[in-house]
Amino acid sequence: MRTRLRAAVLIAALATGAVAAPAAAAAPPPGTSGAQSAASSRQAGLDTEALRQALRGLPDRDTTAALVRVGGRETWQGSAGVRSLETRRGPLENARFRAGSTTKVVTSAIVLRLAAEKKIDLDGTVQQYLPGLLTDAFQPITVRHLLTFSSGLQPGASLGPVNAEGYENRFRTLTPRAVVAASVAKGPYRGPDEGPGKKQRYDNIDYTVLGMLIEKVTGDTYEHQAYVHVLKPAGMRHTSFPSGTDPRIHGPHHRGYQRLASGEVVDATEWNMSAQRAAGDMITTTADLEKFLFALFQGRLVPQPLLEREMFTLPNIEGARLSAGLQRYDVGDGRVAWGKTGARPGYNTFMVATRDLSRTLVYSVNAVDAKSETTNPVAARIVQAALAPGRR
Repeated sequence: MRTRLRAAVLIAALATGAVAAPAAAAAPPPGTSGAQSAASSRQAGLDTEALRQALRGLPDRDTTAALVRVGGRETWQGSAGVRSLETRRGPLENARFRAGSTTKVVTSAIVLRLAAEKKIDLDGTVQQYLPGLLTDAFQPITVRHLLTFSSGLQPGASLGPVNAEGYENRFRTLTPRAVVAASVAKGPYRGPDEGPGKKQRYDNIDYTVLGMLIEKVTGDTYEHQAYVHVLKPAGMRHTSFPSGTDPRIHGPHHRGYQRLASGEVVDATEWNMSAQRAAGDMITTTADLEKFLFALFQGRLVPQPLLEREMFTLPNIEGARLSAGLQRYDVGDGRVAWGKTGARPGYNTFMVATRDLSRTLVYSVNAVDAKSETTNPVAARIVQAALAPGRR
C-alpha cells in the first residue's frame, strides 16, 4: 500500500507540471517494441514487463504514440502506437518531438555556464541587464529570481487556449518582447507577501526574460548559445530550435494531435512557437534528452559547485519545489530525483534522473490533451513502472 501511495504522489506531482538496445526482451505486442541490454537483463530491479504493459493498446482515445528510454544501472527502450493517424504506420524510435518546458533546463544551463564565465552575475538585476524593460513599479529582480520562478512577474501575452482560439491562432507570431510587454503592463503581483524572492510561481515569463537576457549579454542568438554551451558538449546532434516562425518539425517525427473543446481531434503538429522561445520551443529526441541528463548531472555543462548550489538545491521559499530549472521529486524509499516535464499541443515530455544517475527516465508521449492538468494515462503508467519504490 505504501508503495502505491508514494507512486501516486509522484504521478500527482508530474501532473502539475511545475511543479515528464541490443538483445530483445520478451516478444512485444503488435505496434510495440521493447529492448534492453544483455547486461541489464541479468539484473533484478527494473520491471520491464510493467514498462511493456504501460505501452500496450496504443493508439487509444488519449494517446497516439509513445517513446520511452530508461537508463542508468539498467537500460530499456520501447515504443508504441502510430506515427500518424492517417497512415497508421508504426512508431519511429528516433522520432523528433516538441519538448515543451524541458527547454527551460537548457536555458538554465546556459545562464549558469555564463555565470561561471563571469559574463552574468546571478545577483545582477533585470534592470541592470535589460534597462527599460521593466517600469519603476517593479522592485529589483535578480537573475536568480528568474531562474527559480520567483520574480513576481505576472504571466505575459498568449494567443489563447490550445484547445480553442489558440489552435486557430497557431500560425500567428507573438514575439518574446510582446509577451513580456503584456506582463509588464499588468505590473507586479501586489500584496504584503509579494515581491521578488518571496513566492515561487511556475510560468514561462521568467524564462522568456532569461532568453532576452542571454542575447543581450552575449550579443548572440539564444539558439547559438544553446548550441555552444549545451547541445554540442552534450552530443545532442538531433536537437534544434525553430528557425524564426517556422511551424514545422524537421526530420523524422510523429504527428501531434489536439482534442478541441468541441471534442474534435485535430492535427497540431505545425505550430508557430515564437512565443515559447527559450521557455518551451526545443525540438529533440529521447536519446538526446538522455544525453543531456548525463552531461548535466555529471558536471560537464555547469561546473559542479554551481550545479549543486543552483540546480540541486531548492530556494529558501516556503513551498518551493523548483530549483534553477529542475523540479525535485520524492520517488519513495528515501530516493530523490530531479527532472522537468514539458507539454506542447500533441506532445508530452518528461526527463528525470536520480542524482547519482542510477536511474534515468525520458519519454515522449503523443497525448491529444497534452496541456491538460490531468496526467496522461500512458505517462502515469510509465512513471509507475520506471520510478515507483522497488523499481531499482
